[in-house]
Amino acid sequence: MTFDEFGFEYEIMDGLDAMNFREATPIQEKAIPVIMDGHDLIACAQTGTGKTAAFILPLMNRLLLSGNEQNKVKAVIITPTRELAQQIDLQFEGFSYFAPISTVAVSGGGDGASWEQQKRGLTLGADVIIATPGRLISHLKISNIDFSGVEYLILDEADRMLDMGFYDDIMDICSYMPKERQTLLFSATMPPKIRQLAKNILHNPVEVSVAISKPNESIAQSA
Repeated sequence: MTFDEFGFEYEIMDGLDAMNFREATPIQEKAIPVIMDGHDLIACAQTGTGKTAAFILPLMNRLLLSGNEQNKVKAVIITPTRELAQQIDLQFEGFSYFAPISTVAVSGGGDGASWEQQKRGLTLGADVIIATPGRLISHLKISNIDFSGVEYLILDEADRMLDMGFYDDIMDICSYMPKERQTLLFSATMPPKIRQLAKNILHNPVEVSVAISKPNESIAQSA
């Protein structure tokens, strides 16, 4: 399936053309229509299958269609590590090169200047926040952050976040957001604790799964 079959706005198609993206991967082909239709989603896919673009592209499309006249945070992406947050932020920059969508990465490991930069993005209403749970909780407790306009919550590598002990932080972050929102959960595995998390924060989710029993073929492994 090619990307021009999804019905994306022209700003997204211009970004895809510039990055030479033509064919959708299986997880993108299954997840993108579900997200664009506004359903909650549980997606199970290994790293390397293209799952980041599977949620970035339809999220961008929905943000372009709805706009952000009140300058509020519209989408929050939670991810387990600083490195992954930065990686998602870079992919967002590439895909949204021709689109008026603002993002800010919120993670630990920086100095006071990075804290203030993150705080400005959160308080001034960047369209998309890409955050690690611990640092986002710190900002929510200390800074005057308005999440009342959040319409989309995405949990990436959810199983890894639960392994790292972030369940309570995730539930705490959700308490700052409207209950009426679209929630997407991406995970490489689907243990019972993920099912419990999904039951608590998702509403009638659609489930899709791709390549969950073996590593992605493009990844070479050796010992």
